[in-house]
Amino acid sequence: MNKKEKSDPRDVRNQNFQAKTMNTSSNPKKNKDKELPWWVEFLFVQIGLPDKLLIKILKAKKKSKELIKNDKKSLLTFMFVVALFTYFYPVIKHARNKLECEAIAKNYIIKNKNLIQFNKRELKMLSTNFCYGGRELYEIEN
Repeated sequence: MNKKEKSDPRDVRNQNFQAKTMNTSSNPKKNKDKELPWWVEFLFVQIGLPDKLLIKILKAKKKSKELIKNDKKSLLTFMFVVALFTYFYPVIKHARNKLECEAIAKNYIIKNKNLIQFNKRELKMLSTNFCYGGRELYEIEN
């Protein structure tokens, strides 16, 4: 009878499993007690912004993380193109301003100096010189 009275090892395993599952219910409580990020604490607790805004911010944050995770190649390409435009914009702007200044200077030279004897190259040289602060235009008249 002693052999029959011994407990089955399966029963012991089941009891241990049930005890562990009961203990895991305290884990979600620990997760809920985490501290809020500083920006949530400041904006929504201290200042009192509406909770709907927090929900929208968190959804946007989640969507942006998913977008970054799924579309890394296209985002890197986009960032490269933006960086390229940012890098070359000052060069393009300077060239555009130079061309506008030369066109205005040509019109000024033609109207005010009445210099018909100059060809197109000399006129362009004079207008470029004038745009960069040269005084050659004033010396021509004298």
